[in-house]
Amino acid sequence: QVQLVESGGGLVQAGGSLRLSCAASGRTFGTYAMGWFRQAPGKGRQYVAAINWSGSTTYYADSVKGRFTISRDNAKNTVYLQMNSLKPEDTAVYYCGVGPISPILEGRAFYWGQGTQVTVSS
Repeated sequence: QVQLVESGGGLVQAGGSLRLSCAASGRTFGTYAMGWFRQAPGKGRQYVAAINWSGSTTYYADSVKGRFTISRDNAKNTVYLQMNSLKPEDTAVYYCGVGPISPILEGRAFYWGQGTQVTVSS
């Protein structure tokens, strides 16, 4: 059974940093892209960042470009999201997802984690 488990969420003041992790188990994901998505209250799930299977190419939504960094460790089946200069509008439940890169960039994934809450206070 495939499992994605996110961790690292929490409460932080504006301008602060958090690092999210997503550990995958049940199968290897070395050939899939991995992505981070977020859903704020009353809004749909949005793509935030993605990374291709080798880690050589990264993608970011305009709203987080220059502040967030995505990385992956295939040996650990883990993807990370380093979030710096956080803003109150970054408050959301953050999910990781795994799948081919094109659907990931469109906000779709084969497998989803359960989500981790990130709250940024002003």
